[in-house]
Amino acid sequence: MKWNTKTILVVDDEPRTRQGIKQMLELWAAGRYTVETADNGVEASRRLGEERVHLLITDVRMPEVSGLDLIRSLKGDTRRPVVIVISGYAEFHYVQEALQLGAVNYLLKPLDKQELLRVVEDALRREEEEQRREKLEKLVDPKLLEIDPEQAGMGEPVKEALAYVEQHLQESFSMAEIAGRIHLNASYFSVLFKEQTGVSFSEYVSRLRIQRAKEMLLHTRLSIAEIGERVGYRTDKYFIKVFKSLEAVSPSRYRQQYRKGPDEIQ
Repeated sequence: MKWNTKTILVVDDEPRTRQGIKQMLELWAAGRYTVETADNGVEASRRLGEERVHLLITDVRMPEVSGLDLIRSLKGDTRRPVVIVISGYAEFHYVQEALQLGAVNYLLKPLDKQELLRVVEDALRREEEEQRREKLEKLVDPKLLEIDPEQAGMGEPVKEALAYVEQHLQESFSMAEIAGRIHLNASYFSVLFKEQTGVSFSEYVSRLRIQRAKEMLLHTRLSIAEIGERVGYRTDKYFIKVFKSLEAVSPSRYRQQYRKGPDEIQ
């Protein structure tokens, strides 16, 4: 199995249904996804706890651990898969409960092949969109989003400082140098900047540099040292220290966690 192949887990205690779905999905997936099966909720629960599953297709009614139990067990799980439930016509009230618990769609028995593929494709699109949203959240610094040069109350000196930092991030500069450029006393500039942006000047510069670094980690093949230098750090050791202080992981670990593939995220 390829390391980046996504997993679909089919859970049903009826062998014909379970194997029929597996065969249809394997033919459709053509290697793009790994299709695994479990014949009961207990086994499925164990798998969900041990491995990453991207799409869970489960019967709502099974002995011991039902499909509803499986969905409930996923609450709060950061690796929660998207869920499709299967049911008979007489069990539609279970489907309604499953949808309330977070299932994205349902299939009624006997299964229609085209309907199965349509629902699966839609669910996987949702899963990809959710992953993309999570990556963007990890990429964007919320404190930087709060700093808007156009917001009411931000004066021209601070706007000018923000613009200069943005354009000269690769260079080495101090707060005193920036204050001198906008003809302000360094102490007064420090207070003014904090009042109007909500962060200190040094914190702002660090956050902006790490923000740029994260973008390069995900979208380029540059080395850690090269990225650090391009965002204004003269040594990779200090760059890694600042990065870890803000992101709680090293730059290389961040790249491994959030990069989509060998070249770049899409």
